[in-house]
Amino acid sequence: MLAGFRNFLMRGNVIDLAVGVVVGSAFTAIVTAFTDNLLEPLIAAIGGEGSIGLGFLLRKGNPETFVNIGAVITAAVNFLLIAAVVYFLIVVPMNKLEQLRQHRLGTTAEEEVTEADLLTEIRDLLAERTAAGPAGGATADGSGERAE
Repeated sequence: MLAGFRNFLMRGNVIDLAVGVVVGSAFTAIVTAFTDNLLEPLIAAIGGEGSIGLGFLLRKGNPETFVNIGAVITAAVNFLLIAAVVYFLIVVPMNKLEQLRQHRLGTTAEEEVTEADLLTEIRDLLAERTAAGPAGGATADGSGERAE
């Protein structure tokens, strides 16, 4: 039962999905920080009193127009840290384990035969067989001699 669980985890799809979820949620934090701390204050300032210009950034007493660039930078740094941790603690070891497994089995990714390769080989063999005539040189009457 544990061997099956290990095989389930060692398939690349599970690890790829987990990494995608973690990195996606970290990127969501960047988008949220950008929207909440840059876009919404700018929109609130522009639509607030009908005046458009740089003066809206200097309005005091209106917390809805406060542009917080530090929160966006913090979210970006957090994203980079999370991505680095995921890469170095999950992706790199899993790639190394996959290389060791392939080395132990004696195959590499380049040596694996794909379905397309097999179908191409079958097609080529059938084409050669058809070009050479019926198998074994036998004719329709079974005599083995060809009429010329």
